[in-house]
Amino acid sequence: MNHPSRRRFMKSVAAAGVFTSSIAGGRLLSADDANSDINLGYIGCGGRAKTLMQQFDLVQGVSVTGLCDPDAERLGAAKDRYPKAQGFADMRKLLEGDLVDAVVISTCNHWHCLAAIWAMEAGKDVYVEKPLSHSQWEGEQTVAAARKHDRICQIGTQQRSDPMQAEIKKFLHEEKALGKIQSARVNRYGVRKAIGKRTSPLKPPAAINYDLWLGPAADTKIMRQKFHYDWHWDYNTGSGEMGNWGVHVLDDVRNNIFRDEVALPNKIMGGGGRVAWGDAGDTPNAHFAYFDTGSIPVVIGLSNLTNSKSSKDTSVHPGPSSGYIAYCEGGRYEGQRGSGRAFDSEGKLIKKFSGNSGDVIHMQNFIDAVRAHDSSMLNAEIQVGHDSTGWCNLANITYQTGRPFTHSDAAAVEVDVWTSLVGEMENLLERHEIDIQSEAIKLSPVLELDSETQRFVGEQADVANRFMKREYRDGFELAEIGTATSK
Repeated sequence: MNHPSRRRFMKSVAAAGVFTSSIAGGRLLSADDANSDINLGYIGCGGRAKTLMQQFDLVQGVSVTGLCDPDAERLGAAKDRYPKAQGFADMRKLLEGDLVDAVVISTCNHWHCLAAIWAMEAGKDVYVEKPLSHSQWEGEQTVAAARKHDRICQIGTQQRSDPMQAEIKKFLHEEKALGKIQSARVNRYGVRKAIGKRTSPLKPPAAINYDLWLGPAADTKIMRQKFHYDWHWDYNTGSGEMGNWGVHVLDDVRNNIFRDEVALPNKIMGGGGRVAWGDAGDTPNAHFAYFDTGSIPVVIGLSNLTNSKSSKDTSVHPGPSSGYIAYCEGGRYEGQRGSGRAFDSEGKLIKKFSGNSGDVIHMQNFIDAVRAHDSSMLNAEIQVGHDSTGWCNLANITYQTGRPFTHSDAAAVEVDVWTSLVGEMENLLERHEIDIQSEAIKLSPVLELDSETQRFVGEQADVANRFMKREYRDGFELAEIGTATSK
């Protein structure tokens, strides 16, 4: 925004007799500022940020005034795009004063919450990429920070802004065109490659301020071949495929099947393995989980493996590769980003849905809410993002706490979609010459979640709850702001 002097600005507020909100950093949005630019800062200028920049550039009334990245090369490239913007390696410098009104956070996953909290404490509104959190506890603190500091905070599950979503909910719930929804399946099947395994630790590139890049994560040896992007497959900094893509599709299920009426499941069981590759990653490349919601059972299957040891194709599965299936009394609905199809009980296609994935619309929605200082306008408000990310965090915990898979343990859940998914995973692993009943494949017991405390209770609760909060590196600690019960 164009910044008048504080005295002149307050005179304009007094003359108008109205303003929408106060901001902790000393920034006010008055009626006179309704058509002025929102000053935007980018925290993280890598691959995802480039896409976000393209999309926010299409939103009128946005001026990029700040850029931050601990990688000098990425920061330099962003400065070439926005030569008038100020650049910083340390986000705390960007957040000082009134350089920016709002920030877009597209850092590594382990930075999302701390960056968002620092920004909101500084009086900035926040657009933060998915998954919101690296652990459930820090997601709770981010929600609490938004409430405490009265900030606008949107998560980057952009399909929430696709108008198609409303059509789907009308079709399934108001028209009840397929009858009662009986169960749901979520898919993320896409081939990836091994990230390698070094014999000596990888040295961070010279252009990177590694202390700032690492932030709250543990300072452990990096044994993968590449520094950037492949941090996704290291639980120290990433959330695996479950947090990378699973969050989008699980969010679709929460939105379209449950209409956000189910925040978190009551019980969960899951497992998988990182197999066939022998690389440095520690997140599963085959992952499967069951969610007991108290109503409609949900399962998720994720695989980065090819269909067999000799194949280059994606593994066989029902429904879309990145999407979900709602199994109903009168047929099924198959949804994915930007499109959907409904089939009757005989398998005949009866309706198609077409959308736009929510790109740009989602960014416009955020800017509109910032202008109005009205979080109720947001299509993916921070609580929504926290709940959807929570399903991913819990699914990752089932793998992290798993013990060697046995069919007898898996049989503790007697639900058809779970039994089918486990059978498919067993067949896929067999095609890679891996026995599902081996040390390579893990399975948790059924873990129960207390709805009030949102912590595990019962069998293996102590072990599972240790993954609800991470240890934070000195200088990058995250203080407790609120609890699950204080929202």
